[in-house]
Amino acid sequence: MADNIPFEIQVEIIKRLPVKSLIQFRSVSKTWKHLIDSSDFIAHYSGQQQHLLIRYDDVVCEEKYVSLIDDDTFPQHKLSHTLPQLVNMPKLSSIIGSSHGLLCFYGVIRENCGGYGSVQTSLVVVWNISIRKVVGVVVPKDGDGTFTSLGFGVCRETSDVKILKITHTESMSDVTWQVDVFTLKTRAWRSSYGNLPRKTINFSVSKVVIDGVLYWLAIESSDNRYLIISFDMTSEEFREVSLPDNIAYGFSDINSGTDLFLSKLSESLIVLERIVEANSYIFGVWMMKDGVSKLFTKLYTVNVNTPHASLNFVRGFRKTGEPIIEFFENHDSLSLRPHASLATYEPHSKSVDSIGINGRGFSFFTHPYMETLLLLDQPNSVIYDK
Repeated sequence: MADNIPFEIQVEIIKRLPVKSLIQFRSVSKTWKHLIDSSDFIAHYSGQQQHLLIRYDDVVCEEKYVSLIDDDTFPQHKLSHTLPQLVNMPKLSSIIGSSHGLLCFYGVIRENCGGYGSVQTSLVVVWNISIRKVVGVVVPKDGDGTFTSLGFGVCRETSDVKILKITHTESMSDVTWQVDVFTLKTRAWRSSYGNLPRKTINFSVSKVVIDGVLYWLAIESSDNRYLIISFDMTSEEFREVSLPDNIAYGFSDINSGTDLFLSKLSESLIVLERIVEANSYIFGVWMMKDGVSKLFTKLYTVNVNTPHASLNFVRGFRKTGEPIIEFFENHDSLSLRPHASLATYEPHSKSVDSIGINGRGFSFFTHPYMETLLLLDQPNSVIYDK
């Protein structure tokens, strides 16, 4: 039947198929395999359906990964994922970012050297959830007295996977910055010679990638002010995004208990303003408009006030705009890692609807993603060390 359809039409049809079908079609036709394996098709393919990946620890502290289809059937269709062995290798593994359907982990591998102690290797692992393929990258070692921050993203123009390594060294008289970038196409680290952030900037752990730009929450140490540092994965340039004064200076007001976190809603940057009131958390949801510094609009407030949700955290957003919250039934025992549940929150009615996932408190991570073929042309479980 395919012989009766012009190849150009076949290409348009194939572009709209899910990843699972594409992987099957590669073994059906040499022509289709050549098309799907081509660098141009891999770079420009994106699935049509949004998924939501949820990472959490269950009640016996076992790490779980579940994806849900984010459509009208949400949250009925759940798919459990088994982590690749390469992801489980690093100890104290943590998620440092997600972009274009890829999830990036960081951890340390310790190898015994007999009676001579052990050798530590820092490793970044990039995982394509849809095709179950992983690539590892060894992070160069730093000298004593250095502080390293890692970022991750995909270039919007070339679809090249990039890892950003920011190292600053503090001495008695000065602070020295070093920025290095690993690109999957070159399979090597190189120094980035673009502009550098000011030396008085301190990076937090909160960051998010939107349309090829990494946004990183930071603090200006000279006046205890929140701001955002952006890094463009294409130009490799840093920029500063100023926040409105009423949330930028919350860090300096220790009595208010205000804290900030970054998230995203569709392809827009979200700043979550967490305020402590009467032993509970209230979140203000701010959206940046048109990428303009200081132009933020407060969308709504997340204030869960039910007998079954005395404390909550906003963990992300559905494509409909509804926040996904992690809530606790008894916040008096937070230090004991209590049981928590995941739910959606409707801002107008303030209703809370359970997603049906329960686990240990503070362990939830959510990531919306579209299916991708990135890493398809890479050897599986390879580790690049240059």
